[in-house]
Amino acid sequence: MAWEDIGLADPRAMQMTNDAAATYERLGSPEGELALAQAVIYLAIAAKSNAGYVAYNAARAFVSQDGSREVPLHLRNAPTKLMKELDYGKDYRYAHNEADGYAAGENYFPDGMPAVSFYEPTDRGLEAKISEKLAHLRELDVKEKNKM
Repeated sequence: MAWEDIGLADPRAMQMTNDAAATYERLGSPEGELALAQAVIYLAIAAKSNAGYVAYNAARAFVSQDGSREVPLHLRNAPTKLMKELDYGKDYRYAHNEADGYAAGENYFPDGMPAVSFYEPTDRGLEAKISEKLAHLRELDVKEKNKM
């Protein structure tokens, strides 16, 4: 339930559930039962979202139908001279060195593959913040594209 039904709307749900199970294993009854009961209450009232679950299944279905594609050259590691000569890793942008820790406008999809989006966060719990962050990153992508 914590992953499938609550997911990223409240990622603490999984931690709470695991902690309650560990408490029960360590302490037994009755204290461990109290931990389990409180975890159940937490799960019952937590914000719900299956957006991560839906995205995972959609991505798996896409890959199953579409098949494998080559990793773009700029994302390939170049540990050898030959690989460097073949342009592996050429023009790679290290997101940690970019503004906002994000390589705006960068493409991580294989050549010829349309940009697809599988994850559509809800407006509940933490996913509301994730949605805001994704909107901000999309704005940065648009600004970067308009520079070109």
